[in-house]
Amino acid sequence: MIRVGAQGWNYDAWVGPFYPSGTRAINYLGTYARAFDTVEVDSTFYAVPAIKTVRAWAARTPEKFTFSLKLPQAITHERRMRESGDVLMQFLDAARELGPKLGPILIQCGPDFGPGELPALAGFLPLLPPDMHFAIEFRQKGWINEGVIALLREHRVALALSDGKWIPRATLLKLAEQPTSDIAYVRWMGPDRSIVDYSRIQVDRTKEIEVWSETLRSLMQRVTTAFCYVNNHFAGHSPASIRMLQTKLGQASVDPAQLGDQLSMF
Repeated sequence: MIRVGAQGWNYDAWVGPFYPSGTRAINYLGTYARAFDTVEVDSTFYAVPAIKTVRAWAARTPEKFTFSLKLPQAITHERRMRESGDVLMQFLDAARELGPKLGPILIQCGPDFGPGELPALAGFLPLLPPDMHFAIEFRQKGWINEGVIALLREHRVALALSDGKWIPRATLLKLAEQPTSDIAYVRWMGPDRSIVDYSRIQVDRTKEIEVWSETLRSLMQRVTTAFCYVNNHFAGHSPASIRMLQTKLGQASVDPAQLGDQLSMF
């Protein structure tokens, strides 16, 4: 199963081109979930979410919807994975409130978290509970070596394939041939943050999407599920990029006009 979604849903610029005109912020998530069945949550990177917030996410989405959550920066950036078990447990307790809607947890390393921090990573991974899925994103290509790959495989942590500025795409495509978990985690970030208008496609990413679509088809012979998330900075407007990916993968996609029709029924 290949599940494709966006990195977040709370974008005012999507009102009109994606969300029906007049959609209020409180209804963004429920509307989003009529088009896509998964989302990556960025807000959990900044703080452990309140239980009531997590329960509200679950209540506003359909039964088979999934949330992938970012691990808090207090663990990855502030404590640098050292002596962070207390925050980890607090976060995981909140995450479990999603029940079957909980997807993978993304461990997003900082750009200054280099291979010299391997002892911290090796000490942290055993703290991860085996009943949950995890993926890790490195932002230095020095992490990509056989020893680290073996360490991730030992703990069943997926190596996030993030198409951005940190690791060359050619390297990522090769890494897709040797997954370290029974799931895959793919992120399309774009080369920089120069795009500031999220209402429309501004960069033609057809070639990249075709390459990744073929890679995903091959990858699915090695994993059970691929969780894939598009950032607005990839091409300018995540929902349109997602629909393009769905088309290339042979999946049905929802026309934004249908969301307006559905909204008018309630």
